[in-house]
Amino acid sequence: MPQPTFHGDPYRALGLPADASDAAIKRRWRELARKLHPDRATDPAEAARLTKQMARINAAYDVLRDPERRGRVDARRRDEAATGGFTAAARPPFEEPVGPPPPRPTRPVTAHFDTSEVLHHRNATLRRSPSALDGHPPFPRSRRAEQEPLRSSDPCGPILRRRRAARQPRLPSLDDARATVLAFGKFHGRTLGEVEQLEPTYIDWIARTITRDHDLVVRARVIRDDMDARGVQRRVRPATPGFGEPREA
Repeated sequence: MPQPTFHGDPYRALGLPADASDAAIKRRWRELARKLHPDRATDPAEAARLTKQMARINAAYDVLRDPERRGRVDARRRDEAATGGFTAAARPPFEEPVGPPPPRPTRPVTAHFDTSEVLHHRNATLRRSPSALDGHPPFPRSRRAEQEPLRSSDPCGPILRRRRAARQPRLPSLDDARATVLAFGKFHGRTLGEVEQLEPTYIDWIARTITRDHDLVVRARVIRDDMDARGVQRRVRPATPGFGEPREA
């Protein structure tokens, strides 16, 4: 563990001459410790001041009781006396700072990189001609002409839309649609075929309004399309408040 650096003259901090013996240094440190102990303070401000002085006295005593560190302090004092002393701006501390040296300053990065070649405008074609992706086998000859070029803003959109459109769900037959039994509303327990005979506008309401039962909506729309093809006249059923139109005040 590196030793803390003491800035200043430890002899001056303890009030001792440079040729003081180890016993004299220890005796002087005990005298100052009894005199400047923070427990003798009567208020917090005085205790803080004594704590600061006591810390410096302990640091100076740690330097002088170590023969190696005291030898470096004495050598520095002799060099200073031989050269006539240092100026205030150039005076180094008695202890050299510990730790690795600071890193050398590096030159700032001022280079400019041209990225215009990797710029793709919105919806721009990524390839000049339709081809397979890197690492994948080429498309068959029959699909190569139909393959649309991938685009930067929607790379998979055209392909997915074409594949989904090719697989249209099969609609139920008219007889299966009319045999569907309702599980709600005023026609609860009746089939859509019976509702078609009693109140055709209810079929239009189911096809236009219901959103949670997809299968029921599809069957109601099959019956509605059949009624439209046969020319069945029916009045327009007003929208129920709560299904898209606000209730009148």
